[in-house]
Amino acid sequence: MSVEVKSFDVIFECDAHNAGGMRTDMAVRMVKPDLMEFALASDEGSFHGGGGTAPPPLTYFAAGLASCLMTQLRAFSKRLRIEVGEMKISTRCHWQGEQTGREPYVTAPVGFDLDIEIGTDAPLEEQLRLIETAKKGCFIEQTLVRENIIAHRLKVGEDWHDV
Repeated sequence: MSVEVKSFDVIFECDAHNAGGMRTDMAVRMVKPDLMEFALASDEGSFHGGGGTAPPPLTYFAAGLASCLMTQLRAFSKRLRIEVGEMKISTRCHWQGEQTGREPYVTAPVGFDLDIEIGTDAPLEEQLRLIETAKKGCFIEQTLVRENIIAHRLKVGEDWHDV
């Protein structure tokens, strides 16, 4: 008996523009597998010269990491037939910056911690299996654990230049 393997694409696009100071207004679209659009904004606090009119960009990263894993825990608990109730995830995202004189700073990740609480009577082995499965299905976590190619292009006039 062969098992059908289905592949699918998940594609998000974002158009961002500066809206004064450090504020960025964004139109974020999921284009696959469904079409959905959201308006988001980010701003920095006074530490970085912003006015605090919207969440800082890294707010979305921390929220995305927690909610992505939570979504997969919920979805895969059903597939694995593990009864779950209330779940909680606390994330801690830690970066370190370094600045020499007046040069722009350079950043690096230090680590990402996720504390998970699952309301369930399932044995520990099943809970661990659920978490391991959810980690593999969490798009953000899988992005973090792999080396990625991030392409940048700069438009000058009508020409695009790889950066």
